[in-house]
Amino acid sequence: MLKFLHTIFKSSKRSTQVEENSMKKYLIVGLGNIGSDYENTRHNIGFKILDHFAKKESLTFETLKLGDVTVYKFKGRQFIFLKPSTYMNLSGKAILYWLNKENVPLENLMIITDDLNLPFGTIRLKTKGSAGGHNGLKDTQDKLQTNTYNRFRFGISDAFSTGRQVDYVLGEWTPEEEAKLTERLDKSIELIKSFGTAGINITMNTFNGQ
Repeated sequence: MLKFLHTIFKSSKRSTQVEENSMKKYLIVGLGNIGSDYENTRHNIGFKILDHFAKKESLTFETLKLGDVTVYKFKGRQFIFLKPSTYMNLSGKAILYWLNKENVPLENLMIITDDLNLPFGTIRLKTKGSAGGHNGLKDTQDKLQTNTYNRFRFGISDAFSTGRQVDYVLGEWTPEEEAKLTERLDKSIELIKSFGTAGINITMNTFNGQ
């Protein structure tokens, strides 16, 4: 009987440890399109933020199933950075795969995307909402079957003329934007770290609108 109870205790302890370990994992997904033609476009700000983070911390991305991946460890947390290789319109496929593969809770997912409705460089973190016409978020919502997931929107402004939205989104940053971008990328790194260490609510209160 004692041996049976001990086995149950050990099994329960292992389950608790697995749960605790999974809660310390975070999947940070930068949305974008693969290929040099898209590298410096506004639509690829998700890739750009993760690349900037990786450069700052001397991380190296590895090409794996459905995306490029690297891991950053910080204050007992494990941040898994993912740049999907599925192209923007199928981003959800890669996100769902890596959520399941790494056993990351949905509340520990954060998706980084561009936003036409925010002034350039403005950052806004939300826990739910519509896709807002963004194809990457549309596919994510479809694959996850929910619109309740953390998304980090980076403003690219709407400074385009009628009928030129696609050209603008897939266009490169202006010299004026480039001059301000590094500071905005550094601020984005702070937000990602805060998300994993301070939590979503404190991070929203601290960074939204900056």
